[in-house]
Amino acid sequence: MTANEDQEMELEALRSIYEGDECFKEISPVSFQFRVGELEDSKAFILDITWPETYPETAPQISLEAFFNNRISAETKQLILAKLEEQVEANLGAAMMYTLFEWAKENQETLMENHKSVVTAVTLTSNSEVSAPATAAKKKEKKEQLTKAQKRRMINKTDHKGELPRGWNWVDVIKQLSKTGGKDED
Repeated sequence: MTANEDQEMELEALRSIYEGDECFKEISPVSFQFRVGELEDSKAFILDITWPETYPETAPQISLEAFFNNRISAETKQLILAKLEEQVEANLGAAMMYTLFEWAKENQETLMENHKSVVTAVTLTSNSEVSAPATAAKKKEKKEQLTKAQKRRMINKTDHKGELPRGWNWVDVIKQLSKTGGKDED
């Protein structure tokens, strides 16, 4: 079998295994993203993997440069890549994507045990200064949401400029005058 045939077979297998899995994303037939962990998990990370032309005889290119991984320290990234390289070496010459993804999932805790979020410390200091004005601005921006029926009624009551027609409240004025005594009493 040629490298291209191996790649096609592995690609079909990956598509059938991870069909509907939100953790797996095929960017191109030779480039993939795999999220290890849940989106909300602070220890989650995304692997970017690209196959060279001679894959699986040569190692795939593995990267942790996705924006999602910005909060992971360089040391932790190096550790993850080193451990994944060991797995690649052990599986060289065979289809290894499924093995790599599953190994990363099983060993997520070990890989991320020394993880200290890089951005959180910076974010906390900047948020404390900006939080009060930002929340006030958000409160001002929020408009009352109207239903379609409420909007329709409002449009039907107003003219093309959005103003109420002259005399729209005359009925109320007349009712008020009749209650308060707009009559002559001699």
